[in-house]
Amino acid sequence: MLFGMPWPGRDVAREAEQAGVGAFCAGEFVDHDAYLTVADIVANTEHALAGPAIAYAFARTPYAHATALRQLHAQAPGRLFLGLGSAAFKINRDWLGVPGERPVARIAETVGAVRAWLHAENGERVRYSGEFYGIDADVRAPVLGRLDIPVLLAAFNSGMAATAGRVADGVVGHGLFTASWWNDVVRPSVARGASGGDPEARFLEHGWIITAVDDAAPERAVADARRMIAFYLTVKTYDPYVAHHGWEGPVAELRTAFRAGDTDAMARAVTDEMVAEIAVCGTTAEAKDTLARRAGSLPRDVGYFAPPSFLVGHKRRAAYGRAALALIGAVPDVTEPA
Repeated sequence: MLFGMPWPGRDVAREAEQAGVGAFCAGEFVDHDAYLTVADIVANTEHALAGPAIAYAFARTPYAHATALRQLHAQAPGRLFLGLGSAAFKINRDWLGVPGERPVARIAETVGAVRAWLHAENGERVRYSGEFYGIDADVRAPVLGRLDIPVLLAAFNSGMAATAGRVADGVVGHGLFTASWWNDVVRPSVARGASGGDPEARFLEHGWIITAVDDAAPERAVADARRMIAFYLTVKTYDPYVAHHGWEGPVAELRTAFRAGDTDAMARAVTDEMVAEIAVCGTTAEAKDTLARRAGSLPRDVGYFAPPSFLVGHKRRAAYGRAALALIGAVPDVTEPA
């Protein structure tokens, strides 16, 4: 298993690679573009894997996703992956101005259409025909050639996880994932989706790990992790996850606090059990113990130490990123399901 980080910037990247970070990922929001960030990653690293985890799938055409990857591949051959996320319905409709309906079916076709461009050979037409995308491109310039870049889907609930197993090369797990959610919901759903496929195929698992370590102020680090968990759980899409863990009471409380704008009450509503099952936080020693205990709950291939971002400034996030470097090697070299 590799440990990775959301891109911490070039100043931290060299130190992180030397410490053993094996992958850097890019996110996406209104103030940062996934592919521009990946370009910064490949220009300022030497060996680490690089890719979006995730890029908004419907913010670009399949052509645009694939073209960006082709250009990046020229700088970092063999190092790229593509993580796609469907995004929330309101983000698609109100921010991106694209249809938000039927995201599972739409993202399955997005994977197929992106692959049509990535697998295209010189001299052959690029074709894809589906409900949402139709491609019939006669590209005369000799600029193609097959690229086998893994495509992963952000899959939280069982339906998207099954779709990832059916059409993608892997899954990107959310920072909320617990051992139970990985082992009882996500992995079985992936296997169900992949049934009938290539039994020798190696399905990849990447995932975010909420990580806040501060030996000088461990209480603040834990509070930041609590707020991050609470902020994520305001999203009703995650209700099956909440019910699975029996956390309906605390989540109802934190959602009431969120509507009232009381972020301290949001954090207080997150129980110690929730923190222990979800986050890696506190002192370095406590975080190492947590990682060792939760080895079987981590993604098998790449786990990203993700500093809390809700009400946490850039300076403190950078400090959490540097502190997380001390955790590399804390997990046994076996991360099979518990």
